[in-house]
Amino acid sequence: MVFKIKIRLEKELRDYADNIDKTYSLNRLSPALSNNIKEFICRPGKRIRPILFCIGYLGFSQKTPAGLYRSAIALELLHDFLLVHDDIIDKSLLRRGKPSMHALLAKDFCQNKKTKFSGQDLAIVTGDIIYAMALDAFLSINENFLRKEAALKKFISSSIHTAGGEFIELVLGNKPIEKVNLKDIYKIYDFKTANYTFASPLTLGATLGGAEINQVKKIHAYGMLLGRAFQIKDDIIGIFGKKSQTGKSNYTDIKEAKRTLLIYYAFNQANKKDKLAIKNILEADHVKKTDLGTIQKIIIESGALSYAQNQIKYLYSQAIKQIAGLRIKKNYLEALNSFCKKILLNEKI
Repeated sequence: MVFKIKIRLEKELRDYADNIDKTYSLNRLSPALSNNIKEFICRPGKRIRPILFCIGYLGFSQKTPAGLYRSAIALELLHDFLLVHDDIIDKSLLRRGKPSMHALLAKDFCQNKKTKFSGQDLAIVTGDIIYAMALDAFLSINENFLRKEAALKKFISSSIHTAGGEFIELVLGNKPIEKVNLKDIYKIYDFKTANYTFASPLTLGATLGGAEINQVKKIHAYGMLLGRAFQIKDDIIGIFGKKSQTGKSNYTDIKEAKRTLLIYYAFNQANKKDKLAIKNILEADHVKKTDLGTIQKIIIESGALSYAQNQIKYLYSQAIKQIAGLRIKKNYLEALNSFCKKILLNEKI
């Protein structure tokens, strides 16, 4: 089922990209702008958010309305918008194994040394355009007006909370690691990742599909726990993943001094020597190649890696408990749990 949904979403995304110029006349503004947006939004990805949106909707609704999949790709466009801005913040030159948006635009428009703007400047504006496109796409579904209004408010709220999560993550980067606590970390996880990656897509779909409020609350709680687990897994990949697999550097989290569960646990369990090493690396202006190996070694030896992996399993088990009695179609519930289990636990379904 999930495979069929993803195939349908990929087709919808390609069709959407092919008609961008007809819909918005972007090529009249700038052919390079139009072409870069088309290429960026069609890059291969997991499509987690639109898939969950579709499961949330179809699991509660008795129909498959026109515009469902166009509305679903709005969640992917929102993701793209956030990635464009995130890469600027992280100063990342790669996204999904290809140049990030600001790197693409710098190549197209900033080769002249006298140019008074940067690729980052252009990418901020491009990200804003993609966000506007996401809002437009979200309204495509042929559904009850009141449900659409409620869902749109949730969509906008999710966008605000996600940006807020990015904001507090940046601010927390200035907080001494010894003063960071679990509440700080999970606050970022909940706002930046859990809500917009799992909880929001599911609840948006369920709301549009006519689910009762208590059912929406259940699936929201389920999504928040899964989202926390997903961010922990992403943190592990961020430190230990290979560039060839992730499409981005595994130095990024260290360069940006991100306060993650891995770093928090490792610091608090480490000896004095390793504590000082972590603190010095996080506070350094430049990260050396050897620093990554040092951090990896401390994370493993402190038990932080094992702790994080166990937390993923624990959060997944707690999430399953949240949807006991959920009145969603059985085949969609099974598809939902299988899909999320595969994402989080890397188990073959």
